[in-house]
Amino acid sequence: MTIEWHYTAGEDFSVLSLSGHLGPEGAHRFTGAIGWVLARGTGPVVVDMSGLRSWSVSGQLAVIEAARRLGASGRCLELAAIPADGSLVPDGNCPPITIHTDLAAAVAEHDVHGQGSDDQRQWRTSGWL
Repeated sequence: MTIEWHYTAGEDFSVLSLSGHLGPEGAHRFTGAIGWVLARGTGPVVVDMSGLRSWSVSGQLAVIEAARRLGASGRCLELAAIPADGSLVPDGNCPPITIHTDLAAAVAEHDVHGQGSDDQRQWRTSGWL
């Protein structure tokens, strides 16, 4: 099994929601999703992991690489609800990654202009429910 993703680009920040397993196959798909994020949004990116069943070391490395890619573009990566079966330990070359307990906490921190507005754009994989 791999991941499915749903991306919502708002005015002040973006949310990339994941479901499934972020393993070797999912890491490749996640890297592609980060390409979408870079091309279609601005500001911080919150990766909502509440739908992930698990993640492997390769999945964690893909998240660290995503933080680097976003950082190189002047954006930051934040995580919400990381899976309980692993912890993210970036090396010294990784930009800081903020970790939120859940998506609601992340949204509350960023939602200055109300992401519930009609200014949102959304994309998702075909398997996203």
